[in-house]
Amino acid sequence: MPVLIDTVAWVRVEDGRILCARPKGKDVFYIPGGKRETGETDLQTLLREVEEELTVGIVPSSVRHAGTYEAQAHGHPDGVVVRMSCYYGDYRGTLAVSGEIDEMSWFSFADRPLVPPVDQLLFDDLRASGELR
Repeated sequence: MPVLIDTVAWVRVEDGRILCARPKGKDVFYIPGGKRETGETDLQTLLREVEEELTVGIVPSSVRHAGTYEAQAHGHPDGVVVRMSCYYGDYRGTLAVSGEIDEMSWFSFADRPLVPPVDQLLFDDLRASGELR
């Protein structure tokens, strides 16, 4: 039976580019977000993770589902699958990297090779819908 890593991610697209972040010590960028803690809802996970990583508050009333994706987890043994439940949402505050994040960047579709397999699935859908340049 596969091992499942359950994550929630924030999809922020502006001017045809998507916000990505590179955690400390990692060699790839990810869609901002992270692992669900025991008993947390998707919304609770989203709010906590985005505030921890990028120091902004997601506006709960603006959150809407963007899709759920599953793929082999980057940097894990075969059979470890990450499930990423993705949400759009407006935010309050100023985007800034926290102590957990080394770098943030706005990626176009051309930057797709720089993100892990599950994030690439989201990139494909955003490109197909015309949101990602």
